[in-house]
Amino acid sequence: MKQTFDAETLDGGVIHSAHEIEILCQHCGYDLDEHELAMDTCSDCGTSLELKQNIAISVTSVPIFGDTM
Repeated sequence: MKQTFDAETLDGGVIHSAHEIEILCQHCGYDLDEHELAMDTCSDCGTSLELKQNIAISVTSVPIFGDTM
């Protein structure tokens, strides 16, 4: 299951970067959906479900310091 979150500016000007969270079976790497998460058993390998998360964070802005040309 892959969840995607867009970047947002919070109070005080803090930027919450865009990011993706992918939830996989720890044993076989199978991409799980919400129904499979509720079953507590991996549909692909049949083992008791242990989760692994992959997180990808996107850079939304780069501050510039000093002189520019």
